[in-house]
Amino acid sequence: MNLTDSIAVVTGATTGIGRAIALALGERGAALAICARNAKRVDETVRELKSLGVRATGTDCDVADEQSIVRFADHVHKNLGHVDILVNNAGVGHLAPFGELTTGQIDETLAVNVRGLMLVTAAFLPRMLEREHGHVINVASLAGRNGFVGGTAYAASKHAVLGFSKSLMLEVRQKNVRVVAICPGSVETPFFDKAGVELNNADRVLQPEDVAATVIAALELPDRALVSELDIRPTNP
Repeated sequence: MNLTDSIAVVTGATTGIGRAIALALGERGAALAICARNAKRVDETVRELKSLGVRATGTDCDVADEQSIVRFADHVHKNLGHVDILVNNAGVGHLAPFGELTTGQIDETLAVNVRGLMLVTAAFLPRMLEREHGHVINVASLAGRNGFVGGTAYAASKHAVLGFSKSLMLEVRQKNVRVVAICPGSVETPFFDKAGVELNNADRVLQPEDVAATVIAALELPDRALVSELDIRPTNP
């Protein structure tokens, strides 16, 4: 796919992996619609994209809130029209022994990482199917393949993302809509700070730009080719 003049949506796009993906898409000529929960950071990121010559818009959106998703999708369709690329990146992680997780933390993990991802997809997929063209990129995790201590809720949510991605890929591929699950290992982002976990090997793990490069590589494959899942991990952690 030639990304020039394509239209892309990136959720959770103001920090970390999402921001890196948005910048990489913009560098290749895509127009961007971004969202995150923090309206100020959305505005700052939109201004940064525009300063780089990128056609960009954005609004705050909490993907755990269905009405917030509807408002964001309406904003995108009004300002940019159809969407060629959807990057479901927004996510949260509560990392602690299962017995220490609160019901609220479990609910938020599933609401954002699974239900929110599915509802955002539902908001943009119909027009892709009508046009018989589009890409859905779901940022999952190697935790979607392997459990780890302290990761019960998070790993469960990412396993669900992989199951959703595999099934949706089979449903929509004949309409020329490609569904790709990206599974990064540890990435140096604010995720670990928010989760209250110290990243001891920050100098050797992945950087957000590494994940963004993987997304771009998947998107730029010839239209006849589909890579449905990609694992990306540090070379020497």
